[in-house]
Amino acid sequence: MPRSARRDPDETRRPPEVSLTGGTVATSDVLLDASADLLAVPLAPGRAGDDGPAPREGTAQAAARYGIDLGEMAERQRLTGAAGEISVLQLPRPVGSVVELPWTGLPPRLALVGVGRGTPAELRKAGAALARASRGLRSVVTTVGADRTFTASQQAAAARAVAEGYLLAAYVPPTEAATPPAQPAADLVLLGRDGTRATAAVEAARAAASATWLVRDLATTPASTKTPEWLADRAVALARRAGLRTRVLGPRELAAGGFGGILAVGGASASPPRLVTVSWEPPTSDDGRHVVLVGKGITFDTGGLSIKPREPMVAMKTDMAGAAVVLAAVLAAAETGVRHRVTAVLPLAENHVGAASYRPGDVVTVHGGTTVEVTNTDAEGRLVLADALAWADAALDPDVLVDVATLTGAAGVALGRRHAALYGDPALVVGLEESARRTGELVWHMPLVADYEEALRSEVADVRQVAHDPDVKAGSIVAALFLRRFAGARRWAHLDIAGTARATKDADEVTEGATGYGARLLLDFLTELR
Repeated sequence: MPRSARRDPDETRRPPEVSLTGGTVATSDVLLDASADLLAVPLAPGRAGDDGPAPREGTAQAAARYGIDLGEMAERQRLTGAAGEISVLQLPRPVGSVVELPWTGLPPRLALVGVGRGTPAELRKAGAALARASRGLRSVVTTVGADRTFTASQQAAAARAVAEGYLLAAYVPPTEAATPPAQPAADLVLLGRDGTRATAAVEAARAAASATWLVRDLATTPASTKTPEWLADRAVALARRAGLRTRVLGPRELAAGGFGGILAVGGASASPPRLVTVSWEPPTSDDGRHVVLVGKGITFDTGGLSIKPREPMVAMKTDMAGAAVVLAAVLAAAETGVRHRVTAVLPLAENHVGAASYRPGDVVTVHGGTTVEVTNTDAEGRLVLADALAWADAALDPDVLVDVATLTGAAGVALGRRHAALYGDPALVVGLEESARRTGELVWHMPLVADYEEALRSEVADVRQVAHDPDVKAGSIVAALFLRRFAGARRWAHLDIAGTARATKDADEVTEGATGYGARLLLDFLTELR
């Protein structure tokens, strides 16, 4: 296989371009650009008693300019205008030079896109549907999300939602094959939008989508490539490119620093563990907070001696999604100029099986001296997070401490694949819930049940790693209670993304496989934190 044909592992992939232009479907020359392959116009549900869906900005003008009854087309296709519904009309070309059709010189495809009531969440769905319908094309022009009755701020929010949905759904996984994949989707032109606010909104969408793409790319990288050392090097390279400070602790430094959890989990692997920090400090941060983000970075999880069954092990190359999320968040914070200091902490290890495996029944001493009785080597995430949280509390003096982890199957069982389990300080929970509503990366506030603390009591150590009481079934809650011990007195929140980090199929802006969940949520939280 030719070396030049393979994907460069140091390449940072970027989503398609999104641009804005003024004018209308009736007046804009952008439709005459030879690269414009598709014009997409919106439909909304009709009012009660109306026949069929209602046209929105640009739909009637497109019907007049193309000479096509789009209302009849919508009726034949049984369209309702629901968000994310889409129908693409492939327009015929004339034979010979005698006949000139009404759409000659215009984009040869016309799409009707459902926008629902036009909320940001529904416009993200519309943008996502448009991205999937335009794969392999060069350029798409759309009035979806444009509305002359909107205020400037509403126009900006709508432009961001459409662009973000489009860019997120445009993602396709990187390939190691000799032939690289085609461009995921066409470049997008938002027609009828211009001005400073709309431009800033689209740039914000690009930053958020790029952060999600990075998480997806890192999580999708095979574990045969993605060792702890490789991921640490990748984090450092990305951070230095962005002008951020980094620090990497290898096995010797981890041993000297008393990071017993990371060393135990990574002890059986041929690829030793690492602890990486990446720091963003804004030029003026006198009135800002110091936010520390800790992400679980298990580059592959066999379960250790408590080995996983074959099928659950297949997806375990994505068990470092939490680390990828916090890395992407700090990089995006720097790119967008977040006014708070942000430090990402990535404890990286491979949980393997071998002569040096840690065992059920072992007692591990984590950073700061707390001893932990191990009862399940497949509950390794809380051990590496205990080290990282305790170190962050002692060494980084954070005002806010947030950890993100694909931690427990229990979270996925309880909440499914669209909500992450959220625990922590009430003020932080409120802020994260608001960010979840804005971004569509949903959370569900879970209780830290005090009665379950007893289940973590150990006879031989300060704390047990997993509950000893078989009647305590709340695995995600117990794990959160365990982690809270290591956050000190800090304002702390915990996101268990075991259900949301992976998807079995495409759904709106979420893509099959690694979803990148959490990058947009944290970026919004950092941006809006007061």
